Amino acid sequence: MIAFSIQFLLSAFLLSPLVAQAADTFLWNQLTPSQDLQWVPCYSIFQCTRLEVPFDYSDPNVGTAALAVIRLPANVSGTDYQGPILFNPGGPGGSGVDSLVENAAKFQVVFGTELTKYDIVSFDPRGVRYSTPQASFFQTQVERDLWNAGSLPASLNASSNAIPNAWGRAHLLGAIAAQRDTSQILKYLTTDNVARDMLLMTQKFGFEKLKYYGTSYGSVIGATFAAMFPDKVERILIDGVVDPEAWFSANLTIESTDTDKALQTFFDGCAAAGPDLCAFYKPTAAEIAERLTTLTESVRRTPIPALASTGYGLVDYSLLRNTIFKSLYAPYEWFPALAQGMAALEKGNGTTLYSISVQQDTPFQDDCTTNSTATPTDDAAIAIQCGDAAEVKDSVQEVTDFYRNAARTSKFAEFFVGSSRVSCSGWQVYREDRFNGPVAAANTSFPLLLTTTSADPVTPKAGALRVQAAFPGSGLLTQDSPGHTSNTAPSLCTIGYFRQYFFNGTLPPPGTVCPVEVSLFGAPANFTSKRALSTDDKEILAAMKAISESLLSVIGSSKFRI
Repeated sequence: MIAFSIQFLLSAFLLSPLVAQAADTFLWNQLTPSQDLQWVPCYSIFQCTRLEVPFDYSDPNVGTAALAVIRLPANVSGTDYQGPILFNPGGPGGSGVDSLVENAAKFQVVFGTELTKYDIVSFDPRGVRYSTPQASFFQTQVERDLWNAGSLPASLNASSNAIPNAWGRAHLLGAIAAQRDTSQILKYLTTDNVARDMLLMTQKFGFEKLKYYGTSYGSVIGATFAAMFPDKVERILIDGVVDPEAWFSANLTIESTDTDKALQTFFDGCAAAGPDLCAFYKPTAAEIAERLTTLTESVRRTPIPALASTGYGLVDYSLLRNTIFKSLYAPYEWFPALAQGMAALEKGNGTTLYSISVQQDTPFQDDCTTNSTATPTDDAAIAIQCGDAAEVKDSVQEVTDFYRNAARTSKFAEFFVGSSRVSCSGWQVYREDRFNGPVAAANTSFPLLLTTTSADPVTPKAGALRVQAAFPGSGLLTQDSPGHTSNTAPSLCTIGYFRQYFFNGTLPPPGTVCPVEVSLFGAPANFTSKRALSTDDKEILAAMKAISESLLSVIGSSKFRI
């Protein structure tokens, strides 16, 4: 949920050429919104519709939004048909449409033939991507890019004026958003309305209870739905569980509980992998940690210029900190490259690390055209998170004190405070009757399944435990891996429990911990010495890797990300 973007990390098989071509040519604005699900063919193998929903469910006179909804239809009918499973990839502001186009076929491989009895459904929440009207604070993409270019440095401890500057920019952006919200839509983009939209959508399919799979910020949506409509839960699986109370209070300090633990896996993994696999190697984890501290302070004093084929810039304190932090989201993907980049940086060569940062971030692109509904923006993410949260009126000194207190929890507190407390301090658009908790229910119509990793840098197990306590009877599954959500490392054990939950209603036994089928830095994974993989297992692992890469691009595609 902190300011960065990861480019789409698409493997060669993630999208077929036919689907990719369709994704470039399908025109959502040619579909007439309706109050029913009027499907038309789209994206080669999918069906699409625009569902009209009220901005304000308590006052239909306020107006309507048109949600872009997509499904991969079930291949059964009659009594074999099991209804829709709704999916949200996170964000906030992530496009469910784009994510499903990329991943639906992979979901079928991972979840097996039983999934073909369901419609796999996703949607762009109100204000997001293909849904209209789209949240937009800026009149052109150039204006937005210039604003975003001025957002650096992102680290609140990069300099003595970093917090005051961030606070001032937050107030300016809040004023811009309020002034340009002429249609008065921003206050209706909140998570409680997304939950209402999902219930309406489910009912339009002819079902009364929700089946849902949400990752990252999608966990806030799922938990909010369960709190608002406890009798409408059929299955809710949430992975990378955000503490909703932290979310709605604009205090994400708890979300940094395991961030330093995730960094420790870099030190431990590098020491264990050896110099051939980890370029930043030292014999012990403590020595590697000290090596990084020395490098960070050196770069703080003397930024290093970098000229790469992907662009040019300075590798300064903020860029280094951001690149390390982003890598904690996907350690199995990014740790080897991060080690190489930092080793080169020690020698005065910033090109490798800068190239990694460019891979993780969306580069500046000059586009003089006005926004269209096909242009993703960060604006909905800001409006959703800040519009959800309790109103923040902190002064610069109060924000500074807040940061110092949060820094006791994590060395990376600058990102968590920057993405919530500071960024929402200037927000002005609120709906008085919005739901903001308590996110709890004594008895849902079916237990939730919560999933966490053992070292998630932004949605730690502590948050999942709080949600489990708020929903008695819910199950908790821990995957023994670092990274954000279980999708960042393939685990046949984890996906086995996912299948049992969705299709049989079975929760994992208390205390269940699942191993993963990969090791950090490409070291041999333990499972390979124990048994050979079947062809089916290999296909499942390949599909899980592709889903991981895609979901990370969604999580990182907005200024705010969980």
